[in-house]
Amino acid sequence: MKGNTHVNSKDLINDALHLIEKAQEKNLILRLIGACAIRVHVPPSCPILSAFTNERKLTDIDFATYSRDSPSLDSLFIEEGYVPFTRFNIIHGGKQLRYFERDNLEKFIDVFVDKLEMCHTIYFNKKLEVDYPTIPIAMLLLEKMQIVKINEKDIKDTILLLATHEIGDNDNDLINAKYIAQLLSSDWGFYYTVKTNLNKVQKMLDKYEWISKKDNTDIRSKIDKLLDIIECEPKTLSWRLRSKIGTKKKWYSEVDEIGG
Repeated sequence: MKGNTHVNSKDLINDALHLIEKAQEKNLILRLIGACAIRVHVPPSCPILSAFTNERKLTDIDFATYSRDSPSLDSLFIEEGYVPFTRFNIIHGGKQLRYFERDNLEKFIDVFVDKLEMCHTIYFNKKLEVDYPTIPIAMLLLEKMQIVKINEKDIKDTILLLATHEIGDNDNDLINAKYIAQLLSSDWGFYYTVKTNLNKVQKMLDKYEWISKKDNTDIRSKIDKLLDIIECEPKTLSWRLRSKIGTKKKWYSEVDEIGG
């Protein structure tokens, strides 16, 4: 549902959760990603949420699935009032599917298949079963932190995620630093982008009046802790060799917005 600024955020989340529940009934794996997924993980009573919702309106629904389940999604979405973008899905179906809302063709949903391939690639393999109704929290953080030309809305999403979750070593409502550190230990480019963006988040914290001093301090501490864990993780030989080249060679993929 890209670019639609007139959608109620609560309605958007409810629509997404309904679709995930219907997929579950058909034994299909469908998990929410992106800003909507982060919002699902934040308790409504959190003080930062009320301030945050005025700062960041939800406009998109994006999902993750496996290629084994993607052929069955057409019937699911059609039953729920959506229309497959057939030409798009034939061309891009190996990695991305798109569905329009039947009564409003300006609104659409994207489904990423097996991986999120952007500036860096996040593979879903066996991770979609770890959490429900979203991808694991650590993957939500990486989804934002892998963006080389990161914008303010992604920084705000990251702030909300960090303000409401602790750093840990598992996926039980924690930011699994062990998973992140291990993933980045073999990919210098991904490591560099994540480290750069985490530092950007820290620099932006003082800009926002809606972040309390307590949350500001807490988020800085969590980022420092996460960065320490990432740095302490033993790096592979390929990581060490690539680090010697640094940014003299392009370390990320260009992202082209797949359009209609």
